[in-house]
Amino acid sequence: MLRRLSLLAGLILMVSLSAHAQDGVELFGGYSYLRADNSPSFNTNGWEFSGTYKFSDWLGGVADFAGHYASPGGVSLSLHTFMFGPQISWPARVSPFAHVLLGGAHVSGGGASDSSFATAIGGGIDSKLVAGVYWRIIEADYVATHFGGHVQNNGSLSTGIVFRF
Repeated sequence: MLRRLSLLAGLILMVSLSAHAQDGVELFGGYSYLRADNSPSFNTNGWEFSGTYKFSDWLGGVADFAGHYASPGGVSLSLHTFMFGPQISWPARVSPFAHVLLGGAHVSGGGASDSSFATAIGGGIDSKLVAGVYWRIIEADYVATHFGGHVQNNGSLSTGIVFRF
């Protein structure tokens, strides 16, 4: 239920922000890799999508959604995160950024599922390809989840395309 409400809130936020300020919106979509801190640790592959409303040329609010998938030990697992927070960036042809995101995570697999609080601290670099289109060369995040009463210290890397309106 928490996951559905958070997804709905994120979608409403993104739609309302894009309707109010077309010139201050960024949409990112791409590939994402996550190293899951578990016992034992394992690699996941998936996707990431985010929308950013730019309050100014250097400050924005981000709604970030990701899905990661793996089959450690033959058990299919999926981890989805939905996080929100501020992002600062340096507006240039090659544009570094940093963010702090808070939200939730949901894991399912092997007939069980669980939800937890999640945080991400990180940043990356976008490079202009053509007017309004950028390549997110890299986004690197420390992603902490709290499943089973323990903190999982995960690392995530993403790359993809950014559309700026």
